[in-house]
Amino acid sequence: MVSLKLTKVGNSTGVILPKETLARMKLKAGDTVFVTETPAGVQLTPYDAIFEKQMAAARRIMKKRRAALRELAK
Repeated sequence: MVSLKLTKVGNSTGVILPKETLARMKLKAGDTVFVTETPAGVQLTPYDAIFEKQMAAARRIMKKRRAALRELAK
């Protein structure tokens, strides 16, 4: 477990993540992370569940309408 300290950043408050945590999450400065409330508390993740659901739906449609999309691409 890593303890983090809140830091004042302008009119906001920020958290500084240790280098090891950033490496484990495969994050770098400027990346976006998402905060999700879970029954156990709060989860910080680089994964956007809503976007992933939208992409899964898009992949299904592209697979089903493959021929039509090829014709439109011509």
